Amino acid sequence: MSAADAVPAPMPLRGRRVTLGVTGSVSAYKSVEAARRLEDAGALVDVALTPSAARFIPPLTFRSLVQGEVAADLWDPSAPAEQHVAMGRRADTMLVAPASATTIAKLAQGLGDNPVTLTALATSAPLVVAPAMDSVMYAQPGVQANLELLKARGVFIAGPAIGRLASGGSGLGRLIEPVELAAAVRSAIGRTVGDLRGRHIIVTAGGTREPIDPVRFVGNHSSGKMGVAVAEAARDQGAAVTLVTTQSPPAGSYGIVVRRVDTALEMQETIRKAARGADALVMAAAVADYRPAEAAESKLKKQDAEEPGMVLELVENPDVIASIDAPHLLKVGFAAETDDLIANARAKIEKKGLAFIAANDVTESDAGFQAETNRVVLLDASGEAERLPLLHKYDVGVRILERLKSHPRWPARQR
Repeated sequence: MSAADAVPAPMPLRGRRVTLGVTGSVSAYKSVEAARRLEDAGALVDVALTPSAARFIPPLTFRSLVQGEVAADLWDPSAPAEQHVAMGRRADTMLVAPASATTIAKLAQGLGDNPVTLTALATSAPLVVAPAMDSVMYAQPGVQANLELLKARGVFIAGPAIGRLASGGSGLGRLIEPVELAAAVRSAIGRTVGDLRGRHIIVTAGGTREPIDPVRFVGNHSSGKMGVAVAEAARDQGAAVTLVTTQSPPAGSYGIVVRRVDTALEMQETIRKAARGADALVMAAAVADYRPAEAAESKLKKQDAEEPGMVLELVENPDVIASIDAPHLLKVGFAAETDDLIANARAKIEKKGLAFIAANDVTESDAGFQAETNRVVLLDASGEAERLPLLHKYDVGVRILERLKSHPRWPARQR
């Protein structure tokens, strides 16, 4: 077993109690996977089912899966007294997924006639509602009015997605995927009690792609995993997060504003626009130092045998993080090095105007571009170095945010 195999998985919901409300919908099968993902993230999950939901997913399925209680019958003499009240009061958040049109209407009107709606009435925790229904039903003015009423009361509405529906057609009304449901819970808790509520953090991820022609580019091996991990950690602590990335939005990015870019110049411009209202920039992206002087408009062909090879003229890219001139912005850099780790990283702090830098040796198999784990050293302008052990990249992100929040220039929260 490698060292990375021994690193514990991140537990962003450790110590949290989540109540999952399941209503009558063919998409209720996704709630089983959502419960598993919530528990994998460290939550203790209670489940409440409507009578219709219990016909799609037997309560025994959840009793075999979750560590908490399962409420499916208000008249069950073996159930704890006032079970719905206890489940509602101890919840850190309640997720209703799937949420049918009927249940949405009952929640909007404050009606309680089953374990799900009664538990929702008994909780003061943030409520996340994930609609699931046919697209025509979802578009009905009554359904939209009920959703708007819930939003006005502070309820988080997660989804729906566009995709294949039970009717066989495709449209807006599909329940979002379990990984997004779990992310919505994490986001709702963060926006309610997180340390970074009211903050805006920009995070960059991935390696830039500088075009040679429409087919080829100059790039690097960055997977974007480190940047995504920082973005998720910031989201989970309540920050408004803008992720500027060269990669497709990852699963589980619910609550994160994703801005796709390809080149260093595109990344620079996108950051400049976002920086106007941001508190911090965490530059985890691997930005190419050079780009082709000109990109061909059509695919370049191999040279004739008499003239083998190709000469590619390169010009220097701007130092993106150094070029962001925003005195209010705390900037955190990354140094992906192959030798002289500390010396090379320390030289970049003043040059780039950084609050601190995270340095890592990308030649290590468990801390390189494609790995799920990382081993970094955090260095600040004073020369102080904090060596972190091998951690999952999400937990590295948490440690970076802790350092950011304790920085002398981190502005006090506005009251």
